[in-house]
Amino acid sequence: MLELTLYSSLVATILSAGYVLYRLLYAFRNFKIKSLISGSAMLKDLPSVSVCIPARNEAHAMTDCLERVISSKYPKLEIIVLDDSSVDDTSILIKSFAHAGVRFVEGPKLREGWLGKNNALQGLLKEASGSYIFYMDIDTRIEPDTIGQLVSYATNKKVSMVSILPRRNDSWRFGILLTPLRYFMELIFHTNNSPAVASNAWLIDRRMLLQQYGGFEQLANFIQPEKALAKEFMKKGLYRFLISSKRLGVGFEKKWSSQIETGVRLDYSIVGGNLLTGILSILGLLLLNAPNLLVISSLIFGWGLLGSVSLAVVLIFMMIYSIYLYRVWEKRWFIGSLLWPIVLFQELSIMVISMYRNLSGTVTWKGRPVTANLKNK
Repeated sequence: MLELTLYSSLVATILSAGYVLYRLLYAFRNFKIKSLISGSAMLKDLPSVSVCIPARNEAHAMTDCLERVISSKYPKLEIIVLDDSSVDDTSILIKSFAHAGVRFVEGPKLREGWLGKNNALQGLLKEASGSYIFYMDIDTRIEPDTIGQLVSYATNKKVSMVSILPRRNDSWRFGILLTPLRYFMELIFHTNNSPAVASNAWLIDRRMLLQQYGGFEQLANFIQPEKALAKEFMKKGLYRFLISSKRLGVGFEKKWSSQIETGVRLDYSIVGGNLLTGILSILGLLLLNAPNLLVISSLIFGWGLLGSVSLAVVLIFMMIYSIYLYRVWEKRWFIGSLLWPIVLFQELSIMVISMYRNLSGTVTWKGRPVTANLKNK
């Protein structure tokens, strides 16, 4: 009976692999800029852009981020960085770039009922004057042509919001090799009612954000305000999600511990933000982890048909994961695919913790508590 149950679980896992592969191929086919815009095309009737960066205790990454933004070739650009009550040298570093046109903004006092980042995004919105706002995190890295390509894409496609899944660099850092499956999950769970979104880099029409949605006033307590906006724009056909390419040039440099913290905060939200979807996600991750455990068990207690089938399933998922990594990792993606069993177990742990801490109201965000009555969508 036990063996029948195990084989049934493996069959279900194989079917899951087929679904995951289908979703990935759908994403790769639809979430890309099919052709980059020429320089001459970008120079015609350009709208202005405000690059808005919220920062809280980000001295470790500030210089590299701002140097890359300053190197942008986009001509109609203003750069605004808001210091959200940092206790390190963040504000000093921001002000040191004043000669390069970077504008320092003191973060507004955190209002009751507001999440810290949402409050910072609203503060940046009040300061921005561009036709578009490009919200980006300090750990995001862009290339000189990135903003021009995104604005040209948005204007040509006549959309009002675009967010970009970042590429990972080719280093051997721990935070790269064991990157959580957050963006992988965004691709798999994408629907029109819950579109994939990347909080690290997104472009939005400023006037539409202000006039139709009142900025972030109605999203003060949303853990992912950008997802709520993407959902509304998606209904009108005005939202696009893109997977960055090497030429588009959106990447990220984030410590492993920070990625885990982000996963704990967001994973429960990504899968729906309610008890039922949370439980189903944990059960699904347990099912995906089962072949890895069966392979280990076979190595210890003796190899048989069950071990061979389990190994085949593990290899199938490693192949699927390698397809994903090939698109989002510049080099050495094959090494990352070999770590699939570890990354998968890590994701199960993150999901369990994310669900528990969201339901118990103990999630933190940059040192601030995210209370239990805050919205997950």
